[in-house]
Amino acid sequence: MTARTAASFTADDYRARMERAARIAAEAGLAGLLVAPGPDLVWLTGYTPPAVTERLTLLVLAAGQDPVLVVPALEAPDAQRAAGASALALRDWTDGKDPYAATAALLDASGRFGISDNAWALHLLALQRALPGSSYTSLTEALPMLRAVKDAAELELMTAAGAAADATFEEITNVPFAGRREAEVAADLDRLLRRHGHEQVDFTIVASGPNGANPHHEAGDRVIERGDMVVLDFGGLKDGYGSDTSRTVHVGEPTDAERRVHDIVREAQEAGFQAVRPGAACQDVDRAARAVIAGAGYGEYFIHRTGHGIGVTTHEPPYMIEGEERPLVPGMCFSVEPGIYLPGRFGVRIEDIVTVTEDGGRRLNTTSRELVIVE
Repeated sequence: MTARTAASFTADDYRARMERAARIAAEAGLAGLLVAPGPDLVWLTGYTPPAVTERLTLLVLAAGQDPVLVVPALEAPDAQRAAGASALALRDWTDGKDPYAATAALLDASGRFGISDNAWALHLLALQRALPGSSYTSLTEALPMLRAVKDAAELELMTAAGAAADATFEEITNVPFAGRREAEVAADLDRLLRRHGHEQVDFTIVASGPNGANPHHEAGDRVIERGDMVVLDFGGLKDGYGSDTSRTVHVGEPTDAERRVHDIVREAQEAGFQAVRPGAACQDVDRAARAVIAGAGYGEYFIHRTGHGIGVTTHEPPYMIEGEERPLVPGMCFSVEPGIYLPGRFGVRIEDIVTVTEDGGRRLNTTSRELVIVE
């Protein structure tokens, strides 16, 4: 069987996504969606503008209307080559003309629209001036689950990205840690992720010793020592879909106390995974993992949510956090990543990407969650 790549999505795939987006926008009471350059535009059309500029590029979606991409004339040839181009109409504009007037003609003058979170204020304010009776809400707030449920082809890509991250972890455990700077090991992670097919590396956290107590530590000049716990958290995009995994390793033999903390996090991660099933609330995953850590006396040291969604970006809805009552649906993909962070001492985090199945969950990361000893 030929491996699926992002390039293999067809115009029909993009047409179906745009139709679905327009439909659920209407169901949410919106007059339509306005999608600026960014991950939503790529997911809906397959089009990535050649550069980020002040010139307006905007996809207009509304139920019962054909999709229209407003694009600068000098970039229209690139837009026409996008995989989803045949599923939409292009409306180009030239420098010296008013792109907002052209866009306003496509919109309900008194409508409420969902607009990409990353749309420029410059463009939104200009549209408001052109259509003073219109109003806007962020796309993430209005339709947070737009990209959350992955189809079979997307799950294939997510699985391949997870496997590439796993291969990276297996290799990184064979490189020297002791006596090297965190930044050097982070560079190894970057190199290995790219070797295993990632076109984009979003983060390579290497947090050794006391730095491990900072969940978002930036790998720096600290020299890793024997006796250190080291939190590794890395990921990016492979064929347009995300990977993200965390494992905590130890340089040389750990103490009993270090092993105990690692075991608690591993048990919490397993509890979070076991809570994954269709119909369960997102917060149930957080509660299950958090209960283990709190029960062991470390509740105050678990200082972040248990997970986040992942897809064409490495962080997106849904979020596994207290108060999020949205139900899990087959095809959702998200991290399960509890941690314990002991200031001045060390930290431990274990993370897998999980997808919801018809009767539970499936891990997309399968490397050992036991404490790995490195040299």
